[in-house]
Amino acid sequence: MSTTRRHFLGTAAGVTLAAEMQAQQNVSPNDRVRVALIGNGIQGSGDARTSLATGSVELVAVADVYEGRLTKAKEVWGSQVFTTRDYREVLARKDVDAVIVATPDHWHRKIAVDAMNAGKDVYCEKPMVQLVDDGKEVIDTEKRTGRILQVGSQRVSSVIYQKAKELLERGAIGELNMVEAWVDRNSAIGAWQYSIPPDASTSTIDWDRFLGRAPKIPFEPIRLFRWRNYRDYGTGVGGDLFVHLFTGIHFVLGAIGPTRVFTTGGLRFWKDGRDVPDVMLGLYDYPARGKFPAFNLSLRVDFVDGATETQGFRFVGSEGILTIGNGVTVSKMPREAEPGQTADTFSKAIEEQYMREYRAKYPVQRPTADSMRPQGDEVYLPPRGYSDWLDHHRNFISAVKSRRPVIEDATFGFRAAGPALLSNISYFEQRVCLWDPETMTLKG
Repeated sequence: MSTTRRHFLGTAAGVTLAAEMQAQQNVSPNDRVRVALIGNGIQGSGDARTSLATGSVELVAVADVYEGRLTKAKEVWGSQVFTTRDYREVLARKDVDAVIVATPDHWHRKIAVDAMNAGKDVYCEKPMVQLVDDGKEVIDTEKRTGRILQVGSQRVSSVIYQKAKELLERGAIGELNMVEAWVDRNSAIGAWQYSIPPDASTSTIDWDRFLGRAPKIPFEPIRLFRWRNYRDYGTGVGGDLFVHLFTGIHFVLGAIGPTRVFTTGGLRFWKDGRDVPDVMLGLYDYPARGKFPAFNLSLRVDFVDGATETQGFRFVGSEGILTIGNGVTVSKMPREAEPGQTADTFSKAIEEQYMREYRAKYPVQRPTADSMRPQGDEVYLPPRGYSDWLDHHRNFISAVKSRRPVIEDATFGFRAAGPALLSNISYFEQRVCLWDPETMTLKG
């Protein structure tokens, strides 16, 4: 529960690098999937390392609009890696089987669609799309082309979330009533204050290509290297973090989305020119589905927390609480044998009458060893060094080879992205959004 973003990124990089080195020694080149990386930033480079760590991947090409990251790609993965500023040159290569799309959000739809049309399978970072109107084209293209598309929110591949799913489905906490999820950060990196290289210029950066469909403005490198801070290119808290939370909830509960969305928040601390909030709180109504009744969801992301960095889920039920953090914890307190009474506030005669009826229904039980109620938590932890990020890439590569569908396909990905994007609409337009999770459309 107390794992910080900085600790996670450092640990994950070490684990995947070691696994990559070992895996590459154990697999024949003929058994590898040839992958290209489009967007060699923080997440993209991590995705590439993790993909290589599966032992079934050869990285053949890298595209990025910043020349420094193309140089870095050759430094890390070898001079044989093809590099370009134009992702279309990657898609035109016959030696590319699949691509990792880790660009700013406003490019996700375009590149994913182009890649599938070019016959490539796609691992697309979350959120799958930047705008609600982008979702249908990605889903339709996936179905029409028959390509594999997996969105990069790794909770659906996690043994931790699988355990939570099993426990909830068998009624470990009784009837589900409410879910709470949160992410608290107190670091500059956690608040997207990423480094800007000193050589950033119009000669080292293809500025027009970065802007894409965004408004045409003069060169301003902070908008490229800290793109999450701007609505023109990113999706703010909703698309970066709420979408992870929706993904986990939908997987664990078999949910497909809320019917009503309301968010609030504000820009409280990071007043650095960004135009997205650093605090966001959301409330969501989920209808009954499958084994689970209707429930309410609350989400919170906080970039101004001055004490701790934590993230997690609390599933609140009638008989206990299930918490997801670094593992799964079930906390239970059995209900009382009798409901209790407040008859001493009645007149004496009425009190006596009430208590006779009460004791006839709930007779006094002599305490026995069997009547002692169990207390404490059940804790389930994954193996030491476990990485759901690695498992997520393993699942993608397995699907590329077998042509079997993935869990987090375009439909699943959009059903997680949809309410995350509606959270932004609700915040900026100060209104409640009504959503149809079946058709994935905004009402009204």
